[in-house]
Amino acid sequence: MSDHYPLPETPAQQNISFELNGEAVTRSASDAGTLLDILRESGQITSARPGCRVGRCGACQVLLDGCAVPSCLVMAWQLPGRHVQTVEGLNKDPDFLAVRDALASESALQCGYCTPGFAVSLVAGIRQRRQGSKVDLTECVAGNLCRCTGYGGLRRAIARLAAPGCADEADGRSTSEQEKL
Repeated sequence: MSDHYPLPETPAQQNISFELNGEAVTRSASDAGTLLDILRESGQITSARPGCRVGRCGACQVLLDGCAVPSCLVMAWQLPGRHVQTVEGLNKDPDFLAVRDALASESALQCGYCTPGFAVSLVAGIRQRRQGSKVDLTECVAGNLCRCTGYGGLRRAIARLAAPGCADEADGRSTSEQEKL
């Protein structure tokens, strides 16, 4: 019997094709790679941020086929044919603008590291509510952590977003006015 153990094989690289922020992309990834790894390695996506890497902090939250998910838990091999949306792809979206404005107006977050994850979770919640779900927006951010704030501003921002008509308006402009931007 040998006193040494063989090194594990290097995971194979493969090309993964999926839709990122409305654009078809192909990225090289290892079999052991995650969506977070793919997004960060491209250098173009900085909103999905590594935090815990076990799906508990929400810093890497993205929309995958319209659902908010921690990108650190989505394996590269799960991506072919899927639709991924990050904050970079939401910058003109009326739901995102409403979330951004509510968070800013209520000084909801401080350093900004976790902000994109909170925003993505809230956008997903607003969209679920619009489709008739009675989802509580507070529950939508239950998986998001912030180490800087006491959550008071965040609670106020969520209350603002949950107010009737807020999901259809941002900055006092109607949805049709926002589309002109």
